[in-house]
Amino acid sequence: MQPVVDLRSDTVTQPTERMREAMAAARVGDDVFREDPTVAELEQLAARMVGHRAGLFCSSGTMANLVAVLAHCQRGDAVFADTDAHVLHYEAGGLAVLAGTFPQPIRTADGNPTPEELEAAVPPPDVHRPHPRLVWLENTHNRAGGVAYPPERTAAVAWWAHARGLRVHLDGARLFNAAVALGVPAADLASPADSVMVSLSKGLSAPVGSVLCGSEEFIEHARRWRKVVGGGMRQVGVLAAAGLVALREMVDRLAEDHRRARALAEGLAQVPGVAVDTHRVHTNIVLARVADAAAVVEHLRAHGVLALALDPHTIRFVTHRHVDDEGVERAVRAMREAVVSARR
Repeated sequence: MQPVVDLRSDTVTQPTERMREAMAAARVGDDVFREDPTVAELEQLAARMVGHRAGLFCSSGTMANLVAVLAHCQRGDAVFADTDAHVLHYEAGGLAVLAGTFPQPIRTADGNPTPEELEAAVPPPDVHRPHPRLVWLENTHNRAGGVAYPPERTAAVAWWAHARGLRVHLDGARLFNAAVALGVPAADLASPADSVMVSLSKGLSAPVGSVLCGSEEFIEHARRWRKVVGGGMRQVGVLAAAGLVALREMVDRLAEDHRRARALAEGLAQVPGVAVDTHRVHTNIVLARVADAAAVVEHLRAHGVLALALDPHTIRFVTHRHVDDEGVERAVRAMREAVVSARR
């Protein structure tokens, strides 16, 4: 039997042998007492790579994003995000349930708001409305198909927001994919924002963890909120060690995932009944439009190819280091058969 080609997400990646060795040999201490040297090293490295002064290791991107909101906002404050932002679709409503903030979706042209779109959507402070506090960006943008936004986009939004007393948080779960695709340092994409979260457990292949970065004052504030939501961890250097390997050794190879995503997109675009906007395939995510996404996904599964239906007509495929060229070819063949089967 052929191995499964798992294109559901880059979160399915397994740690490398170097990560396992680093985890076994990690120096550890109680991180709540700030005595874990491996965690401190990871936080410093991540912050430096994204152009910020300090970092905070969190168990997940969802936790890091939530902690960022708690640190930036008061209860009742408004958070402005694209209607398809990950935080509005996949983070269990934490903005409202735990942070007590008021999500304000903005319909944007390409996944992230521009200053002009924000100007039209963000009202001036008024006693009748939630207080405008935080602008939310996402790079790369998941539901937009892994689109990578250049440095000037973040800089323009940050300038607009700061001029009006708002703060900017960047959900950079796949920020290093964006940096590799654009050929720029990650710091160029992240430093204009007040805070940024980067994930270690997607294409970088660490088993768990994200790092929230910002100013030293912001991270001190965020550290308390991490404790409030149960994120204080003890001898967690065993996990941070894998994160160090991820940042030092796994960033450049993301280009391979991007190349395979491009090949997958071009192959799927040749399948009758499948629509793919190849111009929007910047990184490792491919969105395919079909008549019946659920039926097609089930057929793919039966033929050893896993993908996710985002809505009744959209299927998401995500390449990562466990998907090779042959896996891409298998996925295209299975898709061709699946579309024919779904029509019967």
